[in-house]
Amino acid sequence: MIVDIAIVGLGPAGASAAAIAARSGLSVAGFDRKSSAGHPVQCAEFIPAMLDAGELAISSSSVQKIDEMITYVEGSGPDLTKNFSGHMIDRQMFDASLVQIAEEAGAKCHFGASAKALDDRGRLILSTGERVAAKIILGADGPRSIIGAAVGSENEQIIETRQVSVELLSPHFATDIYLSNAFPGGYGWMFPKGKIANIGIGVEAGERPRLRAALDALVEQIAATGQVGRKVLGYTGGPIPAGGLIQPTGKIGETPIILAGDAAGLANPITGAGISVAVATGRLAGEAAASYLHGGGVGALELYAEELEDDYGASLRRAVARRKNLRDWSNKNGALQAAEMRSGWIAYPEYWHAEQAA
Repeated sequence: MIVDIAIVGLGPAGASAAAIAARSGLSVAGFDRKSSAGHPVQCAEFIPAMLDAGELAISSSSVQKIDEMITYVEGSGPDLTKNFSGHMIDRQMFDASLVQIAEEAGAKCHFGASAKALDDRGRLILSTGERVAAKIILGADGPRSIIGAAVGSENEQIIETRQVSVELLSPHFATDIYLSNAFPGGYGWMFPKGKIANIGIGVEAGERPRLRAALDALVEQIAATGQVGRKVLGYTGGPIPAGGLIQPTGKIGETPIILAGDAAGLANPITGAGISVAVATGRLAGEAAASYLHGGGVGALELYAEELEDDYGASLRRAVARRKNLRDWSNKNGALQAAEMRSGWIAYPEYWHAEQAA
């Protein structure tokens, strides 16, 4: 297969890039290891309004609105954060709608076809055995990106997550956050989604063996309040990049490489939020790829890297610094105090203090 642009990963970043690039008149082919768009879901499905990328909040995939945040801090709390609005979405429907937009723009989207490697000429080698030659390759294949690894841009810090869906027994319009030493390097959550609730936890990659027991305990803790049922309706989970922005461009042979979304380390290292950033950076990546091929050359790729730094660099560095503070305090004292936990969470003023930022 020979195309102008090959995109690996057709989640929010890849599908958004495909739509933008195809509209510019270029031939675009996207590939995803999943059998269909957005399935299985590996996401908590919450989009904060402050991070909404354009039309996301009014998308038909919105299931319910969120009005506030309640943070439960081990040893104290809970603390209410009003006017923390957003939307719980149906992630499978959301991803499918973005792929449909890309296909309507002219992109060819292939599912059940993952990228296994890049050869030394910059051609994609697919799981089907097919090779794809492209003038430019865009990696939107998640935290453990094969495309990023091929050019030496890898996410070195990872949060591992596990989530269950259970019945929500009474209407709820807040995101519930649980900060605890039981979740080292991460946090627990309960996000209401209509008649169900997503309950999950994230931890440092090295703590992955603790995930199941810690999640079972959190589900029991919440179920004991009568807020949710105990019957598990579904499981999901996956890695989230937690080291901040990595080098988003590179080259193999004569083939330029662009990374977007989680593949470029753009999820927030504290909250894990990454859906809207994936859409926004996918669009930027699609524009950069099209500009490169329409005569912009290397300057288009350099501009893309500068845009990511300008838009996301400072907030990602702050989050990385907070994670480092929490890790250092925990290593020194064996456990975090409530005040230390608050300084590492976005609901509290301490998080935003400039003197604590790196």
